[in-house]
Amino acid sequence: MYGRKLDPHPITPGLSVRELVDDHFFAYNAARLREACQILARKVIQPDVTLGVTLSGALTPTGLGYSALVPLIDAGMIDWIVSTGANLYHDIHRSLGFELYNTTPNVDDIALRERHIIRIYDILFEQDVLLKSDAFLYRVFRSEEFQRKMSTAEMHYQLGKYVRAREKALGITYRSVLGAAYEAGVPIYTSSPGDSTIGMNVAALRMRGWKLEIDVEADVNETTAIVYDAKSSGGKSAVLIFGGGSPKNFILQTEPQIQEVMGIPEKGHDYFIQITDARVDTGGLSGATPSEAMTWGKVDPDQLPDTVVCYTDSTIAMPIIAAYLLETAQSRPHKRLYERRAEMVEKLHQAYLAHGPLGAQDEPLTIEDEGVTEGGPGGRPA
Repeated sequence: MYGRKLDPHPITPGLSVRELVDDHFFAYNAARLREACQILARKVIQPDVTLGVTLSGALTPTGLGYSALVPLIDAGMIDWIVSTGANLYHDIHRSLGFELYNTTPNVDDIALRERHIIRIYDILFEQDVLLKSDAFLYRVFRSEEFQRKMSTAEMHYQLGKYVRAREKALGITYRSVLGAAYEAGVPIYTSSPGDSTIGMNVAALRMRGWKLEIDVEADVNETTAIVYDAKSSGGKSAVLIFGGGSPKNFILQTEPQIQEVMGIPEKGHDYFIQITDARVDTGGLSGATPSEAMTWGKVDPDQLPDTVVCYTDSTIAMPIIAAYLLETAQSRPHKRLYERRAEMVEKLHQAYLAHGPLGAQDEPLTIEDEGVTEGGPGGRPA
């Protein structure tokens, strides 16, 4: 009736992350983080669960890509990713041999600008880091394999191949998320591909006649196919959301795409865990709760007990979650979903043809069907 008894005892030297989380994260958002860690370790990191992770906010400049995400990718604990383009772009700086520095946020920004130094809150790096990273992207994207239309998963996979090769050529130990995902067959999508320096470089190249083009429809179909394949094969789908924003919506919209747009019977994601600092009462997507998402068909209503929202900084939660999972959960074989994209999309395609929404066979609607002519509604002057 009362739940878990709060039985505090002293923290001692040598405490493991597992002991800290399980035995000392008692209440409030500490308890929510404990619940998130335990659900991930005990229920999500299982062979029959497909886990998608979203990344928003400036996480990789802090070093969390290499320190937290890459070990989880290597351990088979992340199956697919939706990230802002900025997180992927800033993660390659160290792969190219550049350096980022920690400082205080209370600095003179005018002086930094005069010295051509870039600031991300309490992280500093030289502007030349951006210029040289752009030059690398500009050369890579002119390679033959990029001269066509492709999903962001394929663009990131090919880019990851080059980034990983540069890391090896430089002899550095640092590994980017792109490079690790390339090696593990983990597809990475960007929901707003034009909203980052990677997309800006693609746009600039198009103006010079190069052929790389991002296929946003393929992104929608591929991500939806990943979720449909997981569920229709008798498995489960889980989402771990760091922050909110466009990546959060993009990973969650896969279920309404299956159910509402394609008319395929489904119930929603099975596990929903979010780390956020967004308020729920502003009505923004970033702060929307699992129960609110359930009303859209994004979350299975039967699985609401296995949903958690922890209101804290992702840079606090991510290393704790990673350390907890690596200590308590078993590694899994890589699902290598990147290599199965065509197969999964075709499976989704066949299900769509078999079910289809009401009216899918109707003739296309014309403006005349609405009684609108050149003169406006009903022929009256507009």
